[in-house]
Amino acid sequence: MNNPLSPRVLLVRGMLAGLLAGVAAFLVAYFLGESQVDAAIAIEEAGAHDHHGEAAPVSRALQATAGLGTGTLLYGIALGGIAALVYCYALGRIGRFGPRATALLVSGGLFVTVTLVPFFKYPANPPAVGDPETSAQRTTLYVLMLALGLLLAAAALILGRRLAPRLGNWNASVAASLAFVAAVGIAYALLPGINEVPEGFPAALVWQFRLASLAIQAAMWTTFGLAFGFLAERALAPALSPKEAVQPAS
Repeated sequence: MNNPLSPRVLLVRGMLAGLLAGVAAFLVAYFLGESQVDAAIAIEEAGAHDHHGEAAPVSRALQATAGLGTGTLLYGIALGGIAALVYCYALGRIGRFGPRATALLVSGGLFVTVTLVPFFKYPANPPAVGDPETSAQRTTLYVLMLALGLLLAAAALILGRRLAPRLGNWNASVAASLAFVAAVGIAYALLPGINEVPEGFPAALVWQFRLASLAIQAAMWTTFGLAFGFLAERALAPALSPKEAVQPAS
C-alpha cells in the first residue's frame, strides 16, 4: 500500500487507541477481576500466621482503583505504540485488506502471540499461588514463551508468503497456521511446566481468576483493534490535493 503518511502519525494514533484499550481493560479488571483478587488475598491472609500487625504500604482500595487504573493505562499506551509499529509493517503486506481489517488482523494476531501462547503454558495465578523463591524462574519462562510466540508467528508469516505462489493464499495461510500450532506445541513440550497451586486452594477461584485475566486481555486487544482501525483509516484516507480540488475551466 503506497501512502506517504509518516509512521509517527500512526504511532501517535496507536498510543491513543492503546489509551482507550487501557480504559476498557481497567473496567473489565475492576468489575471482573478484583473480586477474585480479594478472595485470594483473604485466603492468603488467613494462612499467614506470622505476619500479624503488619500494615500494607499501599491500601487495598488504592491498589484496586488508582493503582490498577494507572497500570492498565500505561500498559495499554505501551502496547498500542508497539502494535502501531507492527501495523506500519503489515499494512499492504498481508493481503488486500483495508486499514480497519488490517488493524483487526494485527490486533488479533498480537492477542494470540502475546497473550494466548504464553498463557496456555504459564497461566496467570491469583495471590497466594506460587512459591516466592521461584518467581524469577517463572518470569523468565513466561518471557521466553512470549518471545518464542512472536518469533514463531513471524516465521509462520514468512512461510505463508513463500508458499502463496505455489499453493494459493488460502492454502498457504492454512499450512502456515498449522506449522505455527505445531511449533508452539513442540515448545510447550520442551519447556518445563510449573504447577504451584497449594493443596486445598479452591480450584474454582483459580479458574475464575484466569478467565478474568483472559477477559481483560481480550477487552484490551478488541478495543485497540476497533479504535485504531477507525483512527488509522481516517489518517490514511487520501487527502484531496489542491490541483484536484480546483478544476480548470474548459
